[in-house]
Amino acid sequence: MPYLRLAGKKKEEYYEKNGYRLYMKEVKLKSGKVQTIYFFSRKKPKSGKRCVLPDGYKVAINKRSGMPYLKRSNK
Repeated sequence: MPYLRLAGKKKEEYYEKNGYRLYMKEVKLKSGKVQTIYFFSRKKPKSGKRCVLPDGYKVAINKRSGMPYLKRSNK
């Protein structure tokens, strides 16, 4: 069962499932628009910060690799 964890003394909340933590990163597209991307990682990535599960999304598991990914929920 996934849950929120508090990270160290900072009391930062983040989402974790099967040892993978959810991270977010803002990227600038060629058009100049800034878009937020979400990704799971076991190790700390070079860029991005830990985050909670965004509204309107649920977590699904890839059957072959066992890696979680975000999927839009039907709300």
